[in-house]
Amino acid sequence: LSERQRIAQLFWLAVENVDNQQAYSRLKSLVKEHQPGGILLFRMRPERAQEVIADLQSDSKLRLLVSIDGEWGLAMRFPDVTPFPYAMTLGAIQDDSLIFRMGLEMARQFRLMGIHVNMAPVADVNSNPNNPVIGHRSFGEVPANVSRKAVAYMQGLQEGGIMAVGKHFPGHGDTDTDSHKTLPLVNHSVERLSEMDLPPFRALTDAGIWAVMTAHIEVPALESTKGVPSSFSKAVIENLLRQQMGFNGLVITDAVNMQGAKVMGRPGVVDALALAAGNDIVEFTENLPAAIEEVLKFIDSGQLSWEQIEDK
Repeated sequence: LSERQRIAQLFWLAVENVDNQQAYSRLKSLVKEHQPGGILLFRMRPERAQEVIADLQSDSKLRLLVSIDGEWGLAMRFPDVTPFPYAMTLGAIQDDSLIFRMGLEMARQFRLMGIHVNMAPVADVNSNPNNPVIGHRSFGEVPANVSRKAVAYMQGLQEGGIMAVGKHFPGHGDTDTDSHKTLPLVNHSVERLSEMDLPPFRALTDAGIWAVMTAHIEVPALESTKGVPSSFSKAVIENLLRQQMGFNGLVITDAVNMQGAKVMGRPGVVDALALAAGNDIVEFTENLPAAIEEVLKFIDSGQLSWEQIEDK
């Protein structure tokens, strides 16, 4: 790969509107020219998804990592597939081995499709009943129970050969706004974060989860600069997740097309800032050529190094 293509390996492109010929041709040309590291599948028929995966893999010199938001299985994105229960329902199950077996079966279905990464489990503790974006996606409001369920789900997926991604670090459970639309504020103290929000992520990292997703939320107790999301905070990623919690797997941003990320700047700039903050993979980059150019500028100015790029 060229230097630019090696940078592109750190970006995952969204696969949407696959039946719109113009949009799909544009995506194919991005994959061919720039060689991104992965793709994120959105709503489409499962048969079409298999065609698209095979087609885009044939355009890529290295295997694309194929990912999906499949919290309740393939049905979260694909019609006419039997869904697994929402996390809130799973939270009420007493026998965690059932959740492990569910993870195994999910993994089997993902592998049949050619998918490698499931953006799950949700490890957020649902401590705010007015939360507009987590709700039934969480295993519940008790940190110890959320921890056990998230670990069982993760172990099922990973034993089945699918990368699990714990989200949304450091905890999106106590927000009353949606990070797709704005930058939510979590005004917890460090003590409250340690008791309520962080235990499930600690449990997942201790149990060997392969990846963690950073959240577009503002947490003043962890990041002193006003208006900086956790997903762009070295204090959150490098200090807390890497050093204090000892996590050495992949750190993936939540989608950077969300308003909670756009507070950091235009497409391209946000991508470079996300990598400089400690993320390894930027998900849903909106302008891949601009992202590559901005990363090259960051390398020239010393905000990023080739050593860091290679490490990622």
